[in-house]
Amino acid sequence: MIRGNIYLGKVVRVLPGMQAAFVDIGLERAAFLYVGDIFPDVLALSKDPDKRPLATDGARATSKSGQPSIQDLVKEGQRVVVQVAKDPIGTKGARVTTHIALAGRYLVHMPTVEHIGISRRIDKDKERKRLRNLVTKYRQPGTGYIVRTVCSGKSSEMLRADMDFLHQQWKQVDL
Repeated sequence: MIRGNIYLGKVVRVLPGMQAAFVDIGLERAAFLYVGDIFPDVLALSKDPDKRPLATDGARATSKSGQPSIQDLVKEGQRVVVQVAKDPIGTKGARVTTHIALAGRYLVHMPTVEHIGISRRIDKDKERKRLRNLVTKYRQPGTGYIVRTVCSGKSSEMLRADMDFLHQQWKQVDL
């Protein structure tokens, strides 16, 4: 099982008709990357021009969902950081996404999305507000977190320790 693993892959084929690309992540079969699973800001994280999104000139039509065309986001030979969303099955390769999420004990860290979410199972408004305030106070700018149900009632030190751990994990992913 490789679900959740993060890879620096290489785009081997772009399929405009399917609005998808195949990415070599070192497995037997190339992984499948759908246009809806591409977060353009992740492509722009690197200073390496081969990892940046392509400039769009508006010449290509957008997909049905209003997203940019796949060929405006990635090109063959480009390197891209992806996370496996679905394991390979039979003759199909893994499904990957550029939406990176690192799960910790109390939090899920989303280094590429500026969003704070609280588990719906935490139903006390006072506790939800306390947790949101703590995460807002300690998080790095431009990053996001989802507060897991198990975090309810935990001290700010425990929350901070989990945030630090997840931040260190993300720093180990060399872009």
